[in-house]
Amino acid sequence: MPSSAQAPHAWRILFLLFLANLFNFFDRTIPAIIIEPLRLEWHLSDFELGIVGTAFTLVYAAAGVPLGRMADRGSRRGMMGWGLAVWSALTAVNGFVGGFWTFLLVRMGIGIGEASYAPAANSLIGDLFPPQRRGRAMGIFMLGLPLGLLLAFFTIGAMVEFFGSWRAPFFVAAIPGLVLALFMFSIREPARGAAEAEPVSQQPLDKPLRRLLAIPTFCWLVLAGLAFNFATYACNSFMVPMLQRYFHLPLHQAAVSTGVIVGVTGLVGLTLGGWVADKVQQRLANGRLVLAASCMVVAASATAWALAAGRIDIGLFVTVFGLGWFFSYAFYTCAYTAILEVVHPRMRATAMALFFAGLYLLGGSMGPVVAGLLSDRFARQAMDEAGAEQMSEAFKAVGLHDAMFAIPVALVLTLVFLVLAARSFKRDAQRMREGMSVVAPAGASVVAGA
Repeated sequence: MPSSAQAPHAWRILFLLFLANLFNFFDRTIPAIIIEPLRLEWHLSDFELGIVGTAFTLVYAAAGVPLGRMADRGSRRGMMGWGLAVWSALTAVNGFVGGFWTFLLVRMGIGIGEASYAPAANSLIGDLFPPQRRGRAMGIFMLGLPLGLLLAFFTIGAMVEFFGSWRAPFFVAAIPGLVLALFMFSIREPARGAAEAEPVSQQPLDKPLRRLLAIPTFCWLVLAGLAFNFATYACNSFMVPMLQRYFHLPLHQAAVSTGVIVGVTGLVGLTLGGWVADKVQQRLANGRLVLAASCMVVAASATAWALAAGRIDIGLFVTVFGLGWFFSYAFYTCAYTAILEVVHPRMRATAMALFFAGLYLLGGSMGPVVAGLLSDRFARQAMDEAGAEQMSEAFKAVGLHDAMFAIPVALVLTLVFLVLAARSFKRDAQRMREGMSVVAPAGASVVAGA
């Protein structure tokens, strides 16, 4: 293939997209960190706590597909700007609520706002960067995930202790998001398919959902994302309370430890992973997906061992589980980029919206609630085995720890689906390239500003 063009303002826009992604994950992580204060104040079960994450992700998934279609047809910068303003404002509202159900409804509203962002941003990256640089670009964009988690886990516990209230982080988190929303409207969008090697038709494609579901690689990656998001949302939702209950850590220390597991590892994993993924792809046509599958073997093994070891030294637990999480981050730089390479540029926002719908509707939404259900069940089982008549915090600790074994199981399923996606990738990528090109007038520019 001939080399393709990169938009001259690509890196500046990517930095703005990265910042918005950072605040996206910072805002959505707050409930996972204040989960114990909420449980104690409102007398909630782990199942009810899991519903908070499930309701958010169900709304996120349901809203994502129509919002993705709007992004494919209209202004992506407008979609991202208004979405960021909405979810930031509702994050502040979350700090005012006085009960569980009101809290839940506001979280669902935040889910709608956040659903507008990822499909439009991923589509924009596909038009800013040529295929040979998308792994690195996606890695930088996805750095917002671990940095957002890291910032949340390292600061929110301290905020709660300093202000003496779990409400304070919601007010603090809303401010930068509202400011950043203003900058979104200043983005200069490239034309659809501007970074491809060949001119791309600007006409909308009919029956996009049917076209997407006819791509085997895309379908396997949706299933892989479903399993992977189950693992990540179960981990992000319950790691802090598990460390508090099972390893007897105070809130701030449990939050910082979780930040190391899911945040510090991601900084290195995504930065290095994007570069390695691009290098492997130059040697193997399906190299990114082969790399992702290989990394998932390590991820599943390390997380399973850390949990099976029981009450080991907390430093050892964080190191081993964090090692597994470091390798798991290859999913983002490899799977997300692979989707861009098997889907027509005119359908990329829709494809990412459908991909995220699978991730969140059946993956992320199920992770917290299934982990919560398993935690309550295993806690009752521990109580029955001990012959006790009343539930105690010790039984809740055992129950939640045992429920976390769902994480390595989900990572194994992710591995299986990645292998299947790798087998069909070369054929689907070739079909995309053959169906993308159109005859362009002489002198037509491949990159167009909008």
